Amino acid sequence: MDPLSLKKLNALRRERRAAILLTELTDGRDRVIREGDPVAGSLGEAVARAFRSGRSGAVEIDGNSFFLNVHLPPPRLVVIGAVHISQALAPMARIAGFDLTIIDPRTAFASPDRFPGVDLHAEWPDEVLKSAPLDAYTALAALTHDPKIDDPAILAALKAECFYIGALGSRKTHAKRVERLMAAGAKSEAVARIEAPIGLDIGASTPAEIAVAVLGSVIAALRSRGLMAKDGTGKEQAA
Repeated sequence: MDPLSLKKLNALRRERRAAILLTELTDGRDRVIREGDPVAGSLGEAVARAFRSGRSGAVEIDGNSFFLNVHLPPPRLVVIGAVHISQALAPMARIAGFDLTIIDPRTAFASPDRFPGVDLHAEWPDEVLKSAPLDAYTALAALTHDPKIDDPAILAALKAECFYIGALGSRKTHAKRVERLMAAGAKSEAVARIEAPIGLDIGASTPAEIAVAVLGSVIAALRSRGLMAKDGTGKEQAA
């Protein structure tokens, strides 16, 4: 590897930014591609797929062989609310490979006994997020139903362009939430990204089922980053 490429990769890792080390297999030359860098043609399509899947591998493009070594930041899931859904979600998120943080200033809920082994903060979200800011490889799930707790975290997630933002509550509850967020300065196109009611529409009713629906939405958002599908679902379209 070119020492300059290694230096760039290490810098991007520290910044929690995604990158691909692209190596031309015919001559060994390599270069670093950051997520969002323009790459034209079929190679650009292969690079975009690799960023979404997170899988490294070799590709053949126009008679040339390349190896795409993908470096993605570990995905994070920040949950606002130490509630029953969060208790079910915590082990599922770990199994799925997410670094999980749960934040809730209500000490009666945010107790280590209820969340053993979890990165748990019995503090207000804005205080926690000062030292551990959100980013594009973080998902946020707001589950308290309390605007004083949820809204500041959602605003921070919108500003950080988190890859997923979801909030518990009915459509009527969310309509009031949208009014508050807009009054706080959020843009309409950003607010439209919030999934509410939260989670995949699988008819979930119990806390564990809702946790499954939430994690499904988070995974779908992670694997469809930057994908603009014609049907609006975030799924890749057949040629």
